[in-house]
Amino acid sequence: MKLPLRTLLIDDEQLALNRLRRLLGDYADTFEIIAEGHNGAEGLELVEKHKPDLLFLDIEMPLLNGFEMLARVSVMPMVVFATAYDQYAIRAFEENSVDYLLKPIESERLQKTIAKVRDRVELSQSEGGRNPYANNLLQLLEKMQPRQEMHAMSVKSGDRILLIPITDVSHFEAEDKYVFLNTLDGQQYLVNHTLVALEEKLPPHFTRISRSAIINTHQISEIQRYFNGKYILVMRDRKATSLHSGTTYGDAIRLLLDM
Repeated sequence: MKLPLRTLLIDDEQLALNRLRRLLGDYADTFEIIAEGHNGAEGLELVEKHKPDLLFLDIEMPLLNGFEMLARVSVMPMVVFATAYDQYAIRAFEENSVDYLLKPIESERLQKTIAKVRDRVELSQSEGGRNPYANNLLQLLEKMQPRQEMHAMSVKSGDRILLIPITDVSHFEAEDKYVFLNTLDGQQYLVNHTLVALEEKLPPHFTRISRSAIINTHQISEIQRYFNGKYILVMRDRKATSLHSGTTYGDAIRLLLDM
């Protein structure tokens, strides 16, 4: 990692973006602004596309907040949080991210952040170019965030990142080492989660019916008794997909559906 740092600005307030861009313009030797994002989903797409060295990141944003966005990136850059919400201004951010800036950002306070950024660049060079704070930041975010119900999942489609509402999901199905999200309109997308991880993240109306499938119980159109306590569940997706329950999952299905 070397200067100037390839930098993304991500904030849903255009005035805040304009001000930050103007302030950083005086430090062209440190920051090369390569793109700007206006919400968490757009920011995630830009991070995956450009693989920046540094983010100036708002926390409260639509679609995905700053925490949710960082939890989805494949490679963690250095991060400076910039937000108007002072309840997030805690010591942990200063220890685990590059810095924390309270909006409206003042030029004198920004100078201190720039000094920290340069120090971290020197440290990363001594660490072989990697970001030594990436794991610390991810662990911090995991501890700070209350477990929230998932409302959408991000999936890759070519060069784009799509957000699929959970209400549009029919089921998840594992094939070999891969897990696929299947939508009600018959689309299928590869996801970077195991079924075990999905069980922890998905809302309660998603249930595991076999070693290879999790279904949206709100989207069952028909249930057929099979043998040995198994069931065939027909989904409401365009393909009318039929899924077989596993032997050990019959009780859970009967309890869930009050059968």
